[in-house]
Amino acid sequence: MANTTRTYTIPLRREFLKSPKYRRAKKAISAVRGFMQKHMKTENILIGPKLNLKIWEHGIKNPPGKVKVTVVKDEKEDNVRVELFGFDFKKKEKKEKQEKPKGLAGKLQEKLGPKAEEAPKAPVTTKKDIKDKKLTAAPAAKPEENKEVPAEVKNEEAPKVEEKKEESPAPKVEKKAEEAAPENKEEPKPAEQK
Repeated sequence: MANTTRTYTIPLRREFLKSPKYRRAKKAISAVRGFMQKHMKTENILIGPKLNLKIWEHGIKNPPGKVKVTVVKDEKEDNVRVELFGFDFKKKEKKEKQEKPKGLAGKLQEKLGPKAEEAPKAPVTTKKDIKDKKLTAAPAAKPEENKEVPAEVKNEEAPKVEEKKEESPAPKVEKKAEEAAPENKEEPKPAEQK
């Protein structure tokens, strides 16, 4: 026995009149479950979306007095599927929720799309981080000109700096030599008057 199919007309009015008006549709759903448990001898009742919509059609205060349903009992899984008469039972498909970053970042990501995810994130600095860096940072020592830089520390920019240093003192020296040259030269003495 794989599947058993039956059709029932379930009276709901007697059940939902026992509860207050603002809970009648909820009571009608529980009445459908109770009726199916009694007649199909199982606890696993699945109510279809069309039946649920029919019961809630006029709101929570005014469900229908009776409903005609089709019931399918699956012996293997021990489930009973209840759906409105004339419709096939379709199980609700759960959609996977994608986690979105909250706040402003989430809104930007929605508008910009996947490109926003690929962009590199800048490190966030807070006042506390800045304070900690100031406390832990050692005072910068002045580099000595004659010290040799280890090969690991050297980079492409280091030789450029050295070249500039070599070029800059040379013109100064030439100027000093030119300035010093006239001083060293003997000036012609004015002719002595007789």
